[in-house]
Amino acid sequence: MADNARRFLPAFAAALLLAGCSVSATGENVGGESEIGQSAACQPGEPRGEAESGLDQISLCITSNDRVHSFTVEVARSPQEQSRGLMFREKLPDDRGMLFPYDSPQPLSFWMKNTVIPLDIIFIAPGGRIESIAAQTTPYSLDSVSSHGAAIAVLEIRGGLAAEIGIKPGDIIKWRK
Repeated sequence: MADNARRFLPAFAAALLLAGCSVSATGENVGGESEIGQSAACQPGEPRGEAESGLDQISLCITSNDRVHSFTVEVARSPQEQSRGLMFREKLPDDRGMLFPYDSPQPLSFWMKNTVIPLDIIFIAPGGRIESIAAQTTPYSLDSVSSHGAAIAVLEIRGGLAAEIGIKPGDIIKWRK
């Protein structure tokens, strides 16, 4: 009996480890295949330290067509941080972005003043559902890009990336405040 237990113990331990990787601390299943980011299992809200900008960074997960895309995002919480956003940045890696959370649902509007690179501006409705996406916004434009309804947050990623990896309205975004 002890020999059988020794033979199956490594396989049993590996199965337990794999099962634990796809469940977050809240019990929510956030695992899956990841095209963006460092790991297949995304733990939304996991602290990632401070960015060069001085903003806190967290992990954020987007579930699209049963695939989970993991990003490390800077969080712009204050009005000053939000007004600066990604202005003056000359590049934005595919696994990075910026999150603009708000206290209550509201119509949101952004512009590209002093923003050097094109961005996909993703408006997030209550519940984490993607409300709309303003794709490939025009650098330096003063035109407003607005949500179609009430939003609780905005995610900015590299322009064109949402279409490239299949992110679309209705997909779910998860992060912890």
